[in-house]
Amino acid sequence: MILTQQIFGIHPWKVATTELDKENRRLQESLTSLGNGYMGMRGNFEEAYSGDHHQGTYMAGVWYPDKTRVGWWKNGYPEYFGKVINALNYIYMHIYVDGEKVDLYTDELKDFDLSLDMQKGLLERSFTIVKNGKDVSVKFTRFLSIQTKELCAIKMEVTASEKTAIRVESALDGDVRNEDSNYDEMFWEFVGNSDNTLVVETIPNNFGIEQFSVAAAMHHNATGFENTGNTKDSFFVSQVFEGTADKDNTITLEKYITLTTSRDYKKEQLAEEANAIYNANVSDRSFEELLAAHAELWAQRWELADIVIGGDDEAQQGIRFNLFQLFATYYGDDERLNIGPKGFTGEKYGGATYWDTEAYGVPFYLAVTDPQVTRNLLKYRHNQLPGAFHNAQQQGLKGALYPMVTFTGVECHNEWEITFEEIHRNGAIAYAIYNYSAYTGDESYLENEGLEVLSAISRFWADRVHFSKREQAYMMHGVTGPNEYENNVNNNWYTNRIAAWVLRYTLESIAKFPAREAALEITEDEKAKWQDIVDRMYFPYDKELGVFVQHDTFLDKDLMPVEDVPASDLPLNQHWSWDKILRSCFIKQADVLQGVYLFSDEFTLEEKERNFDFYEPMTVHESSLSPCIHAILAAELGKEEKAVEMYKRTARLDLDNYNNDTEDGLHITSMTGSWLTIAEGFAGMRAKNGLHFAPFLPTDWDNYEFHINYRGRLILISVDAEGVRLDLVKGDTLTVTLYNETHELTDSVHVPLNKVAK
Repeated sequence: MILTQQIFGIHPWKVATTELDKENRRLQESLTSLGNGYMGMRGNFEEAYSGDHHQGTYMAGVWYPDKTRVGWWKNGYPEYFGKVINALNYIYMHIYVDGEKVDLYTDELKDFDLSLDMQKGLLERSFTIVKNGKDVSVKFTRFLSIQTKELCAIKMEVTASEKTAIRVESALDGDVRNEDSNYDEMFWEFVGNSDNTLVVETIPNNFGIEQFSVAAAMHHNATGFENTGNTKDSFFVSQVFEGTADKDNTITLEKYITLTTSRDYKKEQLAEEANAIYNANVSDRSFEELLAAHAELWAQRWELADIVIGGDDEAQQGIRFNLFQLFATYYGDDERLNIGPKGFTGEKYGGATYWDTEAYGVPFYLAVTDPQVTRNLLKYRHNQLPGAFHNAQQQGLKGALYPMVTFTGVECHNEWEITFEEIHRNGAIAYAIYNYSAYTGDESYLENEGLEVLSAISRFWADRVHFSKREQAYMMHGVTGPNEYENNVNNNWYTNRIAAWVLRYTLESIAKFPAREAALEITEDEKAKWQDIVDRMYFPYDKELGVFVQHDTFLDKDLMPVEDVPASDLPLNQHWSWDKILRSCFIKQADVLQGVYLFSDEFTLEEKERNFDFYEPMTVHESSLSPCIHAILAAELGKEEKAVEMYKRTARLDLDNYNNDTEDGLHITSMTGSWLTIAEGFAGMRAKNGLHFAPFLPTDWDNYEFHINYRGRLILISVDAEGVRLDLVKGDTLTVTLYNETHELTDSVHVPLNKVAK
């Protein structure tokens, strides 16, 4: 039995509670995080809070190379571990009531309300405290603008049961530290300040990485308050506002913070640019006007990407929460950026780029955003090809090895068994190129930048394999597959499979664009070697079981289902030693099944079912990337109960804290899995050779519907008890396949519901 934790109420458009949960304050902060792709923050309070919490604010693309510290250095180790930097606290608005500081951890509360409005991208909070026999009510409204990406806007409103002196110290506080620093280091140094600005810069490093500078400018609009003083003290700049509140007099203070970084502006002009952005985009507009413009842009995103679910509010809230946090993290505006596994919600995983983007993010963004968004993700990897060459050279290998963790393309993860054994991520980079080309029909990227990447990856695989004279087959030893609960294994089936597929896809692509061979210096001997590897790659297989074997010695383990493990031992990674986990049969996430999912059209339903029934019972799903793959395969196999169970786990992984780790931050990249489960699982969407659907309706749902962008068309897919309907909202007539029958979609197509989609 999996223990979950639900601390917010169920609402289709909101994450809301009326309880200040002091025991789970960090979890509340994670679940009420905001972002706009340029910056973001955890759901911290503006006023003081002395209880346990994690003050976290982050800027996209701003990071620090922290020295790798390991007990036994090995040749090829990365010199630094890249980490996202906790930036200055710009929401700071400490409140004093009759001279006494407000602290929600210690103060008497009469009511409390906290609400993340996902429809508008808005965080609202209100509370009433009792001070000196007076009731003082405070309301905060906060958003990070997606119209003016550099803007954070906050509105505070205060009333009181009788006349009460209110003082607010509004500040920019640069004295912040990362919780994951090695020795509580300070990663920022002071550059300069003024009455309303603060400029800081990352400390010097020894790795040739640029120092990032950040400037913040704050401006205020006050009603019932007067500005009574300013303070400047290197890392701390504040302005004090004083006023009197009573039951008939609400006093308000609006705070507008504009932030600039050296990624976009010259360092010596950062403060000037921050003020200029305020003057040009904010100064002559009210809080309500700024919020309305921001909300309208969110409405446009929702119009395209929303999934509507009838009859299950938990499922509805889950998918919208995930879509909101994904778009708050990344919407493709800047090809220099990517999707960090924690986004702007925490420091775990260093905030860098993983293979999650290519394997899970690309199919999602292809369907719900403009194709340029996905193309920018592909450009990101192409731009970092030099770093991938460097990574391979560090291991004495040819070609390109894309990093497990990176900001620049150079590997910056310091666990050997992951950094240089989990090389299957190289295949995900190539698969993203294939996915983009197959979905959009646009092969211009493949012909140019794509073939550069594919040929470089293929050269790596050709050098990394080992030819076994005994078996007369190519093998790969000393790898870690997607299942990180097994390290340094031989012939991980998925790794071998995706390596052979990349070589085959590269050869097919070269044949399409033969003029590129000379430019890429691809020789006939090289192509012959790649083809030989494709033809003679070794894939572990057990004839008696009829399953692809996860790696050479997997079947030698004591095999048992997860249901035999006491519930008190789960999650395993929080209760068992690493040694015990590695020796067990338990699987962290889809491994063999990851390959069955990616190359679904290469296997029969019988093969899929045998492998699913063998591996899923041993899978603990302690990677956030795991449930969606199992949900999609279960749906295809007609296993509705399992598919819905896995959908709930991926859609509400954070909202219900399935893995007991959401207080560290949200699982951003895996949130794509909830959309993939509905679109590719429940709706049976496939887009490799034309557009195919085979929907079913979960028993507890009344209906569901969603849009996709596909080759210049906007299509609405609606499923209910009456049947399946496809509406061509925009674009030219398209041939589609529903339950293996082709239809011309000129306006709409409606067919009866096939309850078991196979």
